[in-house]
Amino acid sequence: MPLASKPIMEPEHVPVPTVLLRTYLQLLHSRPVLTKALTSALLSALGNLLSQSIERRRQSKSSAKSVDLVSPLRFAAYGLFFTGPLSHYFYLFLEQWAPSSVPLAGLRRLLLERLIIAPAFLLLFFIVMNLLEGKNLKSLNRTLKDSYWSALKMNWKVWTPFQFINVNYIPVQFRVLFANIVAFFWFTYLASTRKNPDN
Repeated sequence: MPLASKPIMEPEHVPVPTVLLRTYLQLLHSRPVLTKALTSALLSALGNLLSQSIERRRQSKSSAKSVDLVSPLRFAAYGLFFTGPLSHYFYLFLEQWAPSSVPLAGLRRLLLERLIIAPAFLLLFFIVMNLLEGKNLKSLNRTLKDSYWSALKMNWKVWTPFQFINVNYIPVQFRVLFANIVAFFWFTYLASTRKNPDN
């Protein structure tokens, strides 16, 4: 007597997270660049909104600013057109440039990402945000002079362990998502630990 097989779950009985994950994986396979770009845009915008929300809660009612709805759009645009697509191609290049069979592949990947890509990507961020904010070249030069080096040092300090994990242990198709999730939590953490100007 043959054993009865388990019934296949009907689509209406599949939990929503399972459907979302399945859809994401299918899109990641069929349209990887677009999927990573949209994911980067969404997480960047949400991270910015959450950071603003935390910042507002920490300020007194009299000095609290209203939510800037244009700022998440700028971050979304940056994620859509830069973070997602560029990161996708960079991680593919990294796999070809330093495959796991090469001696010290993990260290090579990390050094390339930390010493060349991270500084260039940070510079690109400052330039694009300056343009999206409608500021001029003088403003960009001032921002770079005041903030670039300290931001790069913070990037090296905070992101190096995460990028080591990312370029060596995360499957290549999930590296952009991993970096986006880490960035989301990092910027949220920064907003929550920023000193309150009212104190």
